[in-house]
Amino acid sequence: MSKTAETTQLPGAAAPDPSRWKALVFIALAQLMVVLDATIVNIALPSAQQDLGISDGNRQWVITAYALAFGGLLLFGGRIADLWGRKRTFVVGLLGFAAASALGGAATGEATLLGSRALQGAFGALLAPAALSLLAVMFTDARERAKAFGIYGAIAGGGGAVGLILGGFLTEYLDWRWTFYVNVPFAVVAAAGAYFVIREPAGGRNRSALDIPGVILSTLGLVALVYGFTRAESDGWSDTTTIGLFVASAVLLAAFVLTESRVRSPLLPLRVLTERNRGGVYLSLGLAIIAMFGLFLFLTYYLQVVKGYSPVRTGFAFLPMIAGMIAGSTQIGARLMTRVPARALMGPGFLVAATGMLLLTQLEVGSSYAGLILPAQLLLGLGMGTAFMPAMSLATHGVEARDAGVASAMVNTSQQVGGAIGTALLNTIAASATTSYIASHAAGATGRGAQQLLQLEAMVHGYASAIWWAVGILAAAAAIAFTCINAGRPGATVIASSADGEAGGEGVEDEVKVPVIAH
Repeated sequence: MSKTAETTQLPGAAAPDPSRWKALVFIALAQLMVVLDATIVNIALPSAQQDLGISDGNRQWVITAYALAFGGLLLFGGRIADLWGRKRTFVVGLLGFAAASALGGAATGEATLLGSRALQGAFGALLAPAALSLLAVMFTDARERAKAFGIYGAIAGGGGAVGLILGGFLTEYLDWRWTFYVNVPFAVVAAAGAYFVIREPAGGRNRSALDIPGVILSTLGLVALVYGFTRAESDGWSDTTTIGLFVASAVLLAAFVLTESRVRSPLLPLRVLTERNRGGVYLSLGLAIIAMFGLFLFLTYYLQVVKGYSPVRTGFAFLPMIAGMIAGSTQIGARLMTRVPARALMGPGFLVAATGMLLLTQLEVGSSYAGLILPAQLLLGLGMGTAFMPAMSLATHGVEARDAGVASAMVNTSQQVGGAIGTALLNTIAASATTSYIASHAAGATGRGAQQLLQLEAMVHGYASAIWWAVGILAAAAAIAFTCINAGRPGATVIASSADGEAGGEGVEDEVKVPVIAH
């Protein structure tokens, strides 16, 4: 196959819609809303807890309710997009998210707030896979795809840090309720724009029956997995309930895989997972998110507790990472994606991020922001942005149009599960190292001032210990990218007829354009 980027189009195939760049604006806006909502409430949580009288034992459910609904329903949401139509699913998800956010902002009690967070997660599980799959089917030319996924990758990577900034600003200067209300204009504008601007390419919709056993098994299995890691963080890894959740998750997900290999129209066709490049992307992305989510947690606490930063100042302290991600994704990744293989961006990108993380292992109580944290964040952002951009594109590259939604959902699932693992695993490591440090240094801390300093030193020692693990995890992500991902640079775009599909694709309409990779 020629290495020059060109488009091959069969007679009668639809030309690319000229409004797709306008559509990208609304898709990007929706993605930003979903990603930042994973962190924006964190900073507002203490105020909401006090205002609504939520107990310390139940406050974690404000975060957990969102994570469980979002992570558990992602595969179902992705398949709904394939069955029902990506644009329709996207708009419904946005409007539902807006309604759930308004409910959360107006909450007068604990139950209403927790219910609204669960609804946010459920509608987020509808719109997130629909957003990514819309990009996958709308941008098929290699160069255009690189630009579009560059923007999307920057938002997917940096949205969590944006949430910290916005959450701090709204909480400090307005009210915690605005961390919910702010979603309403985002969602309404994105939904209206999507309805009038997005023109989903004709064809490619999956008309097969919904795999109900697969929906039940995958949802229960993912909920048990995410909740297991949440319990591990709060109650320990040896807690009976934690172990039971992990065992239940393993059994349910194993049954899910067995079911998918036998049913006629599976929720998650195993062909989506077993393709070498997509499998490598899902695994390496999940590992990278483990490292990143742990870092967000540690740096937030370090800046606020150790350095005494306000919520707003803490949020703005993450700006270098956001700038690095935007530069890495739109300037490095997007420019090189059509010239070099994906592994030549993902592998080095994860290694650059690991270098930034390595700098943070030198963190001390008196560390300088400008001398240590700022350069570390720039390296992290550049590396992650460079790696995320081709990863997002490759995760849906070459997938049959009838599977675009569920392939997109797997990207979100790997990120969601990675976030749950990262928060629980790295926090546990940090807490254990902190306890050990205090035990070994307590004898020398006499006086109140010395004991307070010991507490801070122990806390920072725990963070540094956990960050060492994050360095190793990013190195593992780089190794997977180098060894598992063997696709060449994006090249031609061809037409795949529905007649070429595998068994189980009855009802796929006409011909649809799907991208392939030139070697």
